[in-house]
Amino acid sequence: MGNIVAIVGRPNVGKSTLFNRLTETRNAIVDEFSGVTRDRHYGKVEWNGREFSIIDTGGYISGSSDVFEEEIRKQVVIAIEESDLILFIVDSQVGITDLDKVVVDMLRRSGKKILVIANKVDNFEMIHQTYEFQGFGIGEVFAVSSLSGQGTGDLLDKVLEMIEDKPVDYDESLPKIAIVGRPNVGKSSLTNALLGDERNIVTPLAGTTRDSIYTRYKSFGFDFYLIDTAGLRKKAKVKEDLEFYSVLRSVRTIEAADVCILMIDATEGFESQDMNIFTLIQRNHKGVVILVNKWDLIEEKGTHTSNDYKKLIEKKIAPFTDVPIIFTSVPEKQRIFKALETAVEVYQNRSKRIPTHSLNDFILPIIAQTPPPSYKGKYIKIKYATQLPTHFPQFALFCNLPQYIREPYKRFLENKIRENFPLTGVPIEIYFRQK
Repeated sequence: MGNIVAIVGRPNVGKSTLFNRLTETRNAIVDEFSGVTRDRHYGKVEWNGREFSIIDTGGYISGSSDVFEEEIRKQVVIAIEESDLILFIVDSQVGITDLDKVVVDMLRRSGKKILVIANKVDNFEMIHQTYEFQGFGIGEVFAVSSLSGQGTGDLLDKVLEMIEDKPVDYDESLPKIAIVGRPNVGKSSLTNALLGDERNIVTPLAGTTRDSIYTRYKSFGFDFYLIDTAGLRKKAKVKEDLEFYSVLRSVRTIEAADVCILMIDATEGFESQDMNIFTLIQRNHKGVVILVNKWDLIEEKGTHTSNDYKKLIEKKIAPFTDVPIIFTSVPEKQRIFKALETAVEVYQNRSKRIPTHSLNDFILPIIAQTPPPSYKGKYIKIKYATQLPTHFPQFALFCNLPQYIREPYKRFLENKIRENFPLTGVPIEIYFRQK
């Protein structure tokens, strides 16, 4: 199961700097989620062959009447509740402040695992300034410099130690299909429609995370685990920031799945929050099926209504448009089993291995006919291609000047590969490497 690590602290202690340092980017999913504060960051951290999700919360401010600060405060509380580990950032150059004490009181009540990060320790002589933070008594203190990266390696080692994945008793060979989407699009209704009349096939698994329930679905020729998060916990604070809470839940569910059924409301269209969740699926390299629910509520449907609707969705999710889109009505059980059948097909596509000779026999003549554009008078020669041995389709093309190949040509080759090989619903990656 995936883990969520939250970065919290008062304003201006270096939370975003640490976030960028750990995710190794300064463009890590910033300002992509509608309705979430401007400094909300979501990212992935990879360290020693393992990875986890990390969330940079806004600066916690207590007692402010500012509406913007109130929204930050509510989202920090939700992030703390949903995270597996909290990184509490303090400023070693300033020392303990009254606002730090407020945050400490809140963290102590949470009962979560906590690491205290004394930031801005830019040289060895400054380490003695971090000793006072031991008095918090809420977790081990790590001295780091987010700006230079000093101490972050030891910090990541400790993080991995504290969020060690617990084994889950299920059959790894079976597909894991998740139902995700915005609140009130019909996720619970779909789950009940699939499971409600076939209680004998339901096998809840012990030991799964608090917000994801695995149910073995074995009927009508299907055999997979269905992952549902809808309505599992009553949260008093959820109503305060439902969209942010749904994103946190989506992070966990998407990471646990092989294929995601993204449900949207036909009466509302493909909104920004739908796009946010679709982006999360794509960034995590999971298979995806888009399910347009409540299609029966669309009035004045004509011959081309569904095609026009599909084109609108494809326009928003471009350039990754090779995605199955199914129109359904869950109460009337229209095409809900078609959605399952398609999800299993996407799982098979995601697991597909293309023999190297088949890939080269197809792609090299296309490259010869349409070679990469020359760059600064230099011509690029692609010698051969192969699929990498990873858990989702990744391809490596070996050439003389990989640094000169631009994104449009990469998309051109991706489209050609999709035209010839069954990879519908699966994000793929293409890398160019020096021969």
